[in-house]
Amino acid sequence: MSQVALSVFVYGIYLAAAGVGFLFVPNTVLPVLKFPKSNESWVRVMGFLIVIIGFYYIVAARNELNVFFWATVIARFSVLICFTGLVLAKKARPMLIAFGVVDSAGALWTLLTI
Repeated sequence: MSQVALSVFVYGIYLAAAGVGFLFVPNTVLPVLKFPKSNESWVRVMGFLIVIIGFYYIVAARNELNVFFWATVIARFSVLICFTGLVLAKKARPMLIAFGVVDSAGALWTLLTI
């Protein structure tokens, strides 16, 4: 596996693990991230979607899909911009920016290995 594929593979594992947490134990994960507990279905739906996206990353990495790697760099950097905007507009809690920082760090790792 190339270095760029490894960066995307690791990010896919991170996504899948985070998604599993939101899907199966959201009221354990949410307070750790400074979000209120919720029994609404949207949290579990979001968790499942994150697992699916993580699966896409893993499959793309294992198959060295370079076009996908470039697309993830752009998309993952945009997460920080979007989440910061939501926080500044007071539509989201500041902790959301941490996810954007993690996404940007992963994007930078991928960019540096392309």
